[in-house]
Amino acid sequence: MVPDALPWSGARQFAEAGFFRTVVPRSLGGLECAPEVTMVTIETLAQADASAAWCVMVSATAGLSGAYLEPSAAREVYGDPLSITGGSNTPTGRAQAAGDGFRLSGRWPWVSHSANCLWLKGISVLLADGKPRLRDDGRPDVRMMVFPAAQATLIDTWQVAGLEGTGSGDMEVTDIAVPEGFTYSLVSDKPREDGPLYRFPAFGLLALGIGAVALGNARAAVDDLLELAGSKKPQGSRRTLAERGMSQSELAQAEAMLRSARAFYYEALGEAWQMANRGEEIGLEQRAALRLAATHATRTSADVVRRMYELGGDTVLFSSHPLQRRFRDAYAATQHMMIAPPSWELAGRVLMGLPTDAAML
Repeated sequence: MVPDALPWSGARQFAEAGFFRTVVPRSLGGLECAPEVTMVTIETLAQADASAAWCVMVSATAGLSGAYLEPSAAREVYGDPLSITGGSNTPTGRAQAAGDGFRLSGRWPWVSHSANCLWLKGISVLLADGKPRLRDDGRPDVRMMVFPAAQATLIDTWQVAGLEGTGSGDMEVTDIAVPEGFTYSLVSDKPREDGPLYRFPAFGLLALGIGAVALGNARAAVDDLLELAGSKKPQGSRRTLAERGMSQSELAQAEAMLRSARAFYYEALGEAWQMANRGEEIGLEQRAALRLAATHATRTSADVVRRMYELGGDTVLFSSHPLQRRFRDAYAATQHMMIAPPSWELAGRVLMGLPTDAAML
């Protein structure tokens, strides 16, 4: 059973508009946009529907693959202007070297937007004599494996409270062949493209995408509350929500929180992008700032949505009210590993000047 997801009719319209090609290299017919363009696009879409924006976020940032794959493989994956890609960053695949590539088996969770993808990918542990091959630092050696979506089985595990329309179920493959050219590592490989977009931190881009969805969803929640506040009179009150001092105070605080989080988010993005454009190395502090800004934006946005949800009272308990969905989507977004609580610790270590594993920055 294929998981529920953004309908193909909508996905095709998004593909035709270029939403999924903002990160694909120009050499492959992509748009190779500045990160701010991608994030504003996602943020704007999230004001209409967070699940649709999440699908765009996943498949747009997946376009980074085009900068890392061997050129012939990249052309095969992205040569079709309507090609949509996606996958999982959980290293649950197992890949055994075979000839000029690998034999791959595995099952991956959290494969958002998989139902509309022509190509899928999953991080996989490389095996040697049936055991994980270790890097010099003692950790398992892993690579991203890219393969036609038709070779994967999509499994409907996506019965969830929020972001229901992302179709983020599991995918599974069994003993498929993946040529070497269709594999890469964001940690150990350098991009084959030399544009500033590919000097921008890849993991920072992924985290920023989540923040963009959260910011757009929160902005829409404020708008939903404003629409409700002018007409709703809480039980026992003659005044509308808009006329009550408590509501005014909560709204003002939420607005300040959201604008502040958004300002930090785009400030950190802008600083890193300027460095990438100048050809400068984007150091540990800037990478940590990107992760911190994305985490702060996502979690502050969830708090803003919660405040609007609470102000809405019993009206927003009904699934027909948009704040019900905004609330569930906001807190589903906070569960992503790129902006989960350990991100605070990671950024804090950098701020403290302590030795930090920067592999995921």
